Amino acid sequence: MAEYGCIGKKLTHSFSKEIHAKLADYKYELIELTEDEIDCFFRKKDFNAINVTIPYKQTVIPYLDSLSDVAKRIGAVNTIVNRNGKLYGYNTDYYGMKALAQKAEIEIKGKKVLILGTGGTSKTARVLAEDMGAEKTLVVSRKKSENFITYEEAVNEHSDADIIINTTPSGMYPDCESEPIDISAFNNLKGVLDAVYNPLCTNLVMKAKKKGIKAENGLYMLVMQAVVAVEKFLDTEISKTVADNVFAGVMAAKENIVLTGMPGSGKSTVGKLLNIDGFTFVDTDEEIEKRCGCAIKELINSKGEKYFRDLETEVIKDVSTVGCQIISTGGGAVLRKENIDFLKRNGKIFFLDCDITRLCPTDSRPLSDTKEKLEKLYNERIDIYKSTADIIVPAMSTAESEAEFILNARKELFV
Repeated sequence: MAEYGCIGKKLTHSFSKEIHAKLADYKYELIELTEDEIDCFFRKKDFNAINVTIPYKQTVIPYLDSLSDVAKRIGAVNTIVNRNGKLYGYNTDYYGMKALAQKAEIEIKGKKVLILGTGGTSKTARVLAEDMGAEKTLVVSRKKSENFITYEEAVNEHSDADIIINTTPSGMYPDCESEPIDISAFNNLKGVLDAVYNPLCTNLVMKAKKKGIKAENGLYMLVMQAVVAVEKFLDTEISKTVADNVFAGVMAAKENIVLTGMPGSGKSTVGKLLNIDGFTFVDTDEEIEKRCGCAIKELINSKGEKYFRDLETEVIKDVSTVGCQIISTGGGAVLRKENIDFLKRNGKIFFLDCDITRLCPTDSRPLSDTKEKLEKLYNERIDIYKSTADIIVPAMSTAESEAEFILNARKELFV
C-alpha cells in the first residue's frame, strides 16, 4: 500500500519526496504509472492520499467522488484524499501559484496576462489570474483554436502584455536551454512567473531579471502547493513561517556553491573545506583535463587558448545543469557571459577576493606563469569578478575562515 505519494508518468527529477519529508512524518513515494495502469490504481484505492502530476491532472477526475470548488472551476486535480473509500479531489497548485505571485510581488489586478501552455497548470493559472482581477487573460498554444492564440499572435498582436506565466515544460531539465517565448518583444512586461522549478533559474526567468522585470521560478509554488496538500492529507494547518523555512531548506539543499577568483586564490582548497551533506565537489579545470587527457598547460600550448575556452564552456554547461554541487571554476571562467549564465542556473557565485600580493605565478598556468602576466590578468578581470558575483568573499588569513564566511553568508541567503 502506498499510504502517501505522487503519481505521474516520469518522476525521476521530482523534488516532491524531499519536500514532503520536511513537512510531515509519513512515507511518501514517487509512483510512476503508464496510462494503462491508471484505471487499476484507482479501482484499488490503495492509498491514504496522493498528489497527481503531469500528465494525469485531468485523467483522474472521473475516478473521484467529490471535487473542491476550485478544482471544479479549473478542471484539474493535483491532490486526492481517500476518506473511507471516497476520493476527494483538490487543486493545491492554485494556492501555490498564488503564493508565488505574492512572493514575486507581481500585481495581476488590472493587467493583461499571457499564459503559455494549455495543460492542467495552464487552467490553474487562468482561473487564478481571473480571481486576482486580471483585465484580460489569453492562453497561448502551438495550435490556433477558439480558446487559444498562437505564439506568433502573442508576439505580433499582444506585445503590450503586462504578465507572462509559463506553464509549459520548456526550459525544464534536461532541456535547460529552451525558452517558451522570446520576451524581448514585450516592452510593457512587468512580471514573469515560470512553473518550472528544475533548474532553479530558467533562461526565461534569468532574461526577465536582467531586464529588471520581476520574475520567479516554480520552486516556491511547488513547496507552497505541497503545504496545502499536507494540510488536506492530515487535516491540519501549517504556518507560513514553517512553510517558508521548508522552502529555504529545499533551496539550501539544491543550490550550487560556485567559486570564482584568480588562479591561485584558493578556490579548490576552500571548496573542499565546505562540508555539506549531499554535496559533491567539482573542479572544472580537473574536468577539462579528464576530457582532453592532458594537463591544461599542454592543451593551451598545443591547441591554443580559444580551444581551451570552448572546452571550458562545454564543461561548465554540463556540470551546472544539476544541483547539490560545490563548483570550483578556472580563473578565466568569468570571461564568457554564457559561462556565468550556466553557473547561475542552479547556483550562487562566491568570488574569492584574494589580494594580488598573495597570488603567485606557477608554471602549470601558462596564462599566468609570470608575475607580469598575473598582474595583467588581475587588472583585466577584477571588475568582472566583482560584477558577476552574488557574494564577495573578502581575503582572510586562512582558507578555513573563508569557508566559514561562505557557509554563514549562505545561511543568510535562506533566512
